[in-house]
Amino acid sequence: MPLVVAGSSGGSVPLALGGRVLVVSATVGQGHEGAARELAGRLRARGVDVTVRDHLDALPGVARRILRDLYQPTVQYAPALFDTLFHGLEHDGPLRRTVDAVCRWAEPEVERWAAEADVVVTTYPLAGQTLGALREQGRITVPTMTYLTDPAAHATWCHPAVDHHLTVTRATALDARRYGVRSRAVGPLCSPAFTHPGETRGAVRAGLGLPAEAPVALISAGSLGMGAVPQTVRDLLTHPRLRVVVLCGRNAGLRRRLGRDPRVVALGWRDDVAALMGAADVLVHNAGGLSLTEALAAGLPAITYRPIAGHGRANAAVLDRAGIAPWPHGAAELVHAVDTVIGEPGRRRRRWWPAGADPAAAVQDVLAGQRPAPAPTGAAS
Repeated sequence: MPLVVAGSSGGSVPLALGGRVLVVSATVGQGHEGAARELAGRLRARGVDVTVRDHLDALPGVARRILRDLYQPTVQYAPALFDTLFHGLEHDGPLRRTVDAVCRWAEPEVERWAAEADVVVTTYPLAGQTLGALREQGRITVPTMTYLTDPAAHATWCHPAVDHHLTVTRATALDARRYGVRSRAVGPLCSPAFTHPGETRGAVRAGLGLPAEAPVALISAGSLGMGAVPQTVRDLLTHPRLRVVVLCGRNAGLRRRLGRDPRVVALGWRDDVAALMGAADVLVHNAGGLSLTEALAAGLPAITYRPIAGHGRANAAVLDRAGIAPWPHGAAELVHAVDTVIGEPGRRRRRWWPAGADPAAAVQDVLAGQRPAPAPTGAAS
């Protein structure tokens, strides 16, 4: 009889006896890091030896600082430039060749990290390009996997030499077909707290000074508090009954700016986001990152509004097209969308990935030498 341990969803999972997995993430926001931490935790619970590395540590100092420090100001203050960069990377040209060169700089260190691994997984797109190149050259001989944390696929997320591309939702798996890679929807990588919140809805609301019966919108702007958040708050407050809770992340200035309105609760960095989602009626997001994934896991209806440039708008389009999260334009459409998703029967119970899907199980299958079951020809699972 195989040994079992408690799984992240509360059930039992087989305990893998041995096996080494390298997870490569990046300290760029929280989405890539959060997914890597959760995957590592789930695999360790299954008895797997896991090492987590930061792709930026494999780069020269200048490249590391550019990727780590210029992301937020470019998105916030030069969105047109960021959009140009995002779309420019979809095609061969000087920009794409520059990024490919950056990824090549990381190859020696990533190759060294992977030397003792049985499987290598990444949650960061540029690391996926490094892994794909190393796999293509035969410098990594073990299976490689990329877990897409964004709803929209992108040329930097997909590499033909990476063995397995995993996604949160079926919609993303279908979108990845544009890049000629096969992918598989395996569900979210976020804490079990989002499916089993501890605190009661009423207690959380009382702690925030929110009425028990009023509809509540939770705004997420990522760990850096990016985007047109003040305008989003103003547009939401045109709803006559809505109360608004804003996750400002580490943006203290944004928190001070928003904290003056009595219908708004502006919060800094929080570790109890699962409880906050349990107390809310709808998530309003602008990027499609970790908070959106957490909302899907929690069964909290989501709306994309005033998305940030580049991947934010690309994610919004995929989510809207798939019916996962509407993308309203303007205050009137936003208020209508809030009332619609809150009042839609069954939306909280919808799941956008196959029943029982778990990214850790997909990695463990590969670790055991069992390729994940492919999607039917011409379709993504």
